Amino acid sequence: MTSHSSSRALVRRRNHDRSGEQKRKSAQSPREGQATNLYEQVTARIISELEGGRLPWVQPWGKPGEGTSCAPALPRNALSGRHYSGINILLLWAEVIAKGYPSQRWLTFRQALEAGGTVRKGEHGCMVVYADRFIPQAEKARAQDSSEGETDKASVRRTDARRARAVPFLKRFTVFNVAQCEGLDEQIVVDPDPVPEWEIVPIAEEVIVASGVDFRVGGDKAYYMPSLDVVQVPPQPAFFEEINYYRTCLHELTHATGHASRLARDLANGFGSPGYAREELIAEMGSAFLCASLGIVPTVRHADYLGRWLAVLREDSRAIFRAARAASLAADWLLERHRASRDCDGGTKRDAPASDTGAEQGRAA
Repeated sequence: MTSHSSSRALVRRRNHDRSGEQKRKSAQSPREGQATNLYEQVTARIISELEGGRLPWVQPWGKPGEGTSCAPALPRNALSGRHYSGINILLLWAEVIAKGYPSQRWLTFRQALEAGGTVRKGEHGCMVVYADRFIPQAEKARAQDSSEGETDKASVRRTDARRARAVPFLKRFTVFNVAQCEGLDEQIVVDPDPVPEWEIVPIAEEVIVASGVDFRVGGDKAYYMPSLDVVQVPPQPAFFEEINYYRTCLHELTHATGHASRLARDLANGFGSPGYAREELIAEMGSAFLCASLGIVPTVRHADYLGRWLAVLREDSRAIFRAARAASLAADWLLERHRASRDCDGGTKRDAPASDTGAEQGRAA
């Protein structure tokens, strides 16, 4: 083939590929396109924070009763009382710190009206997202056409493989902090009392025990070993601050929730791999959510993973959503065990709040 022929063939292939890509994009439903844009929009915001050396799950929280700054807590819907979960925690935490709101309670515009108040004129809300799945009409028709006339077992199995596939999507909502509203009932505006400082350590100890995880204290390293399903942390005197001991414990317990007998995450990833970085991201956020639930100011334990986290997020715009969801599930699993333990004991003490939602060498802390 001559060089001119090769060039013409290459141009034809490029045009064909470009045409195919355009067809795929045009075939994408508006809802799918919107979801993609939302994933990319939120991920770009998180990447920008990380590139600036700021971790969205570590915020400069205040102390109860000191000034107007928020104390660490999980954001909640002011009307339903339910906590937000997953990526929405990060979005709302960033907003409450950026705007200096004194509350972690939020409402939609309609909810503010239902509560007898209104959003003040000129106020701008914060975006939160809701994830769900839907089946496009074309997919429903394809599945129906492929199943017609098939009655034998082999055909039924083939039909099962061709079932209508649900497509994940994101829907955005706008919420407003109660500090942006007026005329609301006092019960809606006021945040619940934070965990008293003198109760934080006892409750953290209860969460550790209620987890049922084989928890050992000793040595000079903190880690979770999936092969033995064991958490080990150094003794408290090894930490400069007592509270850092509990931050470490909650980090390792978040790893332990990934065991096959619990939430069954993939923990068989080698050190330095993208999978390992993803699990560390889950543990970082999960422990931050737990700390906030207990009134402990979250801190970063693995700033050295920052480059790996950025690589994971740049590669996959949905990675931060999956990690934040897994972190919420991990925190909820541990807090639910704590509540169940309290119920068995008569429930006379304060419960920790819940959210809306190289193996042999162990996973390094």
